[in-house]
Amino acid sequence: MRLKSKRLWLSLILTAVTALALASCSKTKSKPELQYMPDMAKGPSIKAQQVSATDAAYTSLRTPAAGTISLDYEPYPFATADTVGPARQLFNPLPRTMPVLQAGRKYFNTYCIVCHGYKGDGKGYIVPKFPAPPSLLTEKVDLWKDGRIFHIITKGRGNMPSYAGQLEPEERWAIIHYVRALFRAAHPTPEDMQSLKEQKLDILFYQDQPDTTSRVLWPSK
Repeated sequence: MRLKSKRLWLSLILTAVTALALASCSKTKSKPELQYMPDMAKGPSIKAQQVSATDAAYTSLRTPAAGTISLDYEPYPFATADTVGPARQLFNPLPRTMPVLQAGRKYFNTYCIVCHGYKGDGKGYIVPKFPAPPSLLTEKVDLWKDGRIFHIITKGRGNMPSYAGQLEPEERWAIIHYVRALFRAAHPTPEDMQSLKEQKLDILFYQDQPDTTSRVLWPSK
């Protein structure tokens, strides 16, 4: 009888201990848990927009010292109004290939069509509400050197802002190749039309899913 009583008490004690252990596993803590060797789980780094510890009027992110430049910064020596220097000193480093034209079309359709339109004719989405940009299909623009067009994309011109913050240099050069292809599509030579008829030229559409009204482009060779 005593043995059964002892077993009963042991069972009750074991059940109570187990219940207490399970209750202590709750995610709700009344005190911070003790962390042993937390490594870098909670580093002392300054958080974005954190108030400065020395001056509450400023954030902890400090203004770089005068003359500080980014590690990957590349100086651009031409002023915005300079159109001669870039035309003479900047040259397109990218080959005129189909992959480059496809990349140029991608960037053009992302950043340029809102003003210049898919065809480069200046009939973009926002043109009815803003002054129309000049057409890229004129002989005047076609005679511009690649360096001059690169400069306009980099520094902006007139109502067009700089796109240096949105487009890497290689992406700007690819767009220039695509603009040349747009001009050639709008002004095909008899040789172009014959080569296109004989399927000797690679076809590139304005969009990936062209409709029946889409004009075709082909890379200059």
